[in-house]
Amino acid sequence: MLTYEDCVDLSGLTDEEIDAIAEHEHVPRIVALELGHYLLETEAGIPAIKKIILDDISDAEACGNLVQTAKLKLVLQHFVNTHPCHQVEN
Repeated sequence: MLTYEDCVDLSGLTDEEIDAIAEHEHVPRIVALELGHYLLETEAGIPAIKKIILDDISDAEACGNLVQTAKLKLVLQHFVNTHPCHQVEN
C-alpha cells in the first residue's frame, strides 16, 4: 500500500508546491497532489502550476500576509529551478 508520502515522492512535486495547489484550488492536499502530478505530465502543466503559485503570492500580498508571501516566493523559486526548461514569462 502506498502512503501519502510515497505519493508525494512519486509526484515530482514538493509538499509546499502541493500546498500551493491545494490553497489555490480549494481542494484537499491529496487531490492537489493528483492534480499537480497530472499537470506535470501535460505540455501546459508546468506553466499552469507556476501561475497557480503566482496567484497565491498575489493573494497573500493582497491580504498583507508577509510570511506567506515570502514562503510562496521560495516555493516559486524552487519550482522554477527544478523545472528550468519550462519557464514562461509573466
